[in-house]
Amino acid sequence: MSGASALAAQPPGVLTRALSGLFRRDGNKRGRIGVRYSVLPGFGLTLGLTLSWLGLIVLLPLSALAIHAGGLGWSGFWHEVLTPRVIAAFRISFTTAFAAAVINLVFGFLVAWMLVRYRFPGRKLVDALVDLPFALPTAVAGIALTSLYATNGWIGAILATWGIKVAFTPLGIVVALTFIGLPFVVRTVEPVLQELPPEEEEAAMSLGANRWQTFIHVILPALTPALLTGFALAFARGLGEYGSVIFIAGNMPEVSEVVPLLIIIKLEQFNYHGATAIGTLMLLLSFALLLVINLLQAWMRNRHAR
Repeated sequence: MSGASALAAQPPGVLTRALSGLFRRDGNKRGRIGVRYSVLPGFGLTLGLTLSWLGLIVLLPLSALAIHAGGLGWSGFWHEVLTPRVIAAFRISFTTAFAAAVINLVFGFLVAWMLVRYRFPGRKLVDALVDLPFALPTAVAGIALTSLYATNGWIGAILATWGIKVAFTPLGIVVALTFIGLPFVVRTVEPVLQELPPEEEEAAMSLGANRWQTFIHVILPALTPALLTGFALAFARGLGEYGSVIFIAGNMPEVSEVVPLLIIIKLEQFNYHGATAIGTLMLLLSFALLLVINLLQAWMRNRHAR
């Protein structure tokens, strides 16, 4: 009996299993005959286009920055970045960006919670106002915040009676960075809250947990990766912010001068080596901090998945 006749003589179930075994994908192994078709280009072409685009837009400028800074040598590099003015600018940039990101982490979560869990008149207007810092030019935001928080402004005059000065101080930088970074936390946490199943909260409360215990043990672990992502985005945005800061900061060296402004000053003085050295150090420190935050986020996600 030939192979085809023998196969045809088998019961229908055996024949079906034999044919499906040729095309079935078992684990991570693909069958010899089975091919996965897609409307989009294949993995090789897509990966090549992605890496080429990222290399052209991201890696090439950063590589040029690092190569130009490398021409200084180690002694010249550290000579440019270890001056008191540069160290003070880094301290101000990182502390104000961190403080603004923490504020946005708290209040951004509250705004996202209100928009997802409650229905009230004017909700769509509030939802649209959250995205205003995305659309508003940063220079316009800086001018508006300076007008409000100056000692003769609407809010600044009230705070001045209590001895609090906001404009032209590091506190003003925190205010500007908080305004800029709020949408990053809200728009990151909001979709996770929308997909959070209410059955888990109801089950916890049915087992005797109060609202605070339900929030700590059920809601917060599910939201922690999104909160860390929003924090990282707001922090990174604050480190590189320039337009809204220069108006409200006062730009006093070693008092309220941020790193992006110092880089611009170096360029205006034709000190290209100093500008590239400061920019390279800023790039390395920002990348290291974001890497730590992303690793912490991945750890929290894996821990919650268990």
